[in-house]
Amino acid sequence: MAENNLINQIKTVDNSSLVDRVEMQLMEIFVNRGLKTGDMIPKEMELANAMGVSRTVIRESLTRLKTMGLVDSIKHKGTVLTSPNLAQVLQKSMIPKILDDETLKNIFEIRLILEIGMADSIFRNITDKDIRELENITNSEPESTREVLFDIDHEVKFHGKLYQITNNYTLMNFQTILLPAFNYVYDSGLINRPLKKKKHVSHKQLVEVLKTGSPKKFREGMRKHLDNHFDRLFE
Repeated sequence: MAENNLINQIKTVDNSSLVDRVEMQLMEIFVNRGLKTGDMIPKEMELANAMGVSRTVIRESLTRLKTMGLVDSIKHKGTVLTSPNLAQVLQKSMIPKILDDETLKNIFEIRLILEIGMADSIFRNITDKDIRELENITNSEPESTREVLFDIDHEVKFHGKLYQITNNYTLMNFQTILLPAFNYVYDSGLINRPLKKKKHVSHKQLVEVLKTGSPKKFREGMRKHLDNHFDRLFE
């Protein structure tokens, strides 16, 4: 019993590297000081002396933060805090061929969730010109698809236009980053399985909802449009 009590009192050893710890501490300093985008941060030597580590450790930690888009070096000025470009950060790890099947399926599911959820943004921003462009995209499409995956070119053009209509540039960039994973999931056969349902709401039908419907009706239509994908993912 006494031995068990002793074991319970032992704290785990911090086995992260010195660079890891300095990196985390630097981020804490930025937050605690209330630094904003564009604010200068102390020079490497000042940070090294203050933190009791070598300049090499500081330089490597700052390099990591630069890779994350949190800091940047400005010529003749120094290092400043920056607002990271989330799309660029994500793009560096979005390599479909090295992602496992479960991760790829999760990414594909994110796409489905996003496209159902962006109805309000679309209705808030859509114009007559957007409607005409969507109609042009759907002119060569069939009314419905039976037991086949959507034509990838039609998918990219139509859904890409919907992302554009939201006027949410982070969302648009996010879609661009995820496209290689979407395409890989299509091409790999990862979600290519028999379907019970043979029809879905077509792109043309979605355009009609955009012309005369509401965000709620569009969400419902988009959910039915993507039924084939959900079935392939989860059944």
